[in-house]
Amino acid sequence: MIAPVLLRSDFDADGLRTLAICAHDPAQTRHLLALSAIYVDGSRSAAAVLGGVGLRAVRDWVVVFNAYGPDGLIGGKAPGARPLLNVKQRETLRALIEQGPMPAAHGVVRWRLVDLAQILFEDHGVSVSEQTLSRVLRAMGYRKLSARPRHHAQDPDAILAFKKPFPARMAEIAQAVGGKPIEIWFADEARVGQKNTITRRWAKRGTRPAAPKDQCTASAYISHPEPVEGRCDLPRPRQTAALVMPRCTTEAMALYLEEIAQVVAPGAHAVLLLDQAGWHTHKKFVVAANFTVLPLPARFPELNPVGNLWQFMRDNWLGNCVVKSYIDNLDHCCHALNTLIDRPSRIISIGMRARAHGS
Repeated sequence: MIAPVLLRSDFDADGLRTLAICAHDPAQTRHLLALSAIYVDGSRSAAAVLGGVGLRAVRDWVVVFNAYGPDGLIGGKAPGARPLLNVKQRETLRALIEQGPMPAAHGVVRWRLVDLAQILFEDHGVSVSEQTLSRVLRAMGYRKLSARPRHHAQDPDAILAFKKPFPARMAEIAQAVGGKPIEIWFADEARVGQKNTITRRWAKRGTRPAAPKDQCTASAYISHPEPVEGRCDLPRPRQTAALVMPRCTTEAMALYLEEIAQVVAPGAHAVLLLDQAGWHTHKKFVVAANFTVLPLPARFPELNPVGNLWQFMRDNWLGNCVVKSYIDNLDHCCHALNTLIDRPSRIISIGMRARAHGS
């Protein structure tokens, strides 16, 4: 017969009951009350009945309690089955996704689950189903997202050269305008035509849902600046400014700048960041005294968060529909734009940029 393991002597029955009353973990409370019975008369059977377990479990509790004290009795989540992919294999999978496939070597221009599963089997000898691999990728934070076009002639050093001195540049502008609070605005335009976009939608697997699409070419342009909240110290409601125009021209841009100048907070100075399109950089523009135009690096549309707003508007209000005429298209654009403007928190959440808030 195996001799019972003695409990440590620096606790007693009353002390364990007091700890059980104060404990927030139900499993720890049950374990402490069971062990307190052993301190009373040394009966393991009474402890097993009180804990609702067998004598073997009581012995395990005693061993853990002697080694780690009351904290060792806190209930923990069962580890479950061992992951099919270990840490090294997950890192390999992460590197494959981040780098993307090489068409000449892999034969595809985008990764499919079947391609990744085949690489894991050939290189690591791990057989993973597509369903399991999909769950693993989602657990790692990956989703299948639509890609944004990237200019082939981008300078990889241009982004760092723009972001790194950004806080100092804002400080210089603030000093130049007499220490006024600075608002940061991003601006861009989007063409919305009768040849509308087709968005993703829920449908049964194996089918391809249909959506109406027109082939007409009449278009309207939405100009929308996005204010970045958090840099202006003046209390005021969240403001925005937008125009729906028939064309993107220097005349339309001049009207756009006038609209922005009217909504900048009184006593503040706005910094308007926009790309280097021809109608943005015209020398004859008259810039109001309450804002400064700061061009973004060339060929880097991803630096402008307004592009995310265009995608959100197309996915929710501008896609999957047919407009009858140009006037109908204008009304459609104005409705989508006003709906977005009525949701300032949505604008901020979509267009959040850390460099604007942390600089």
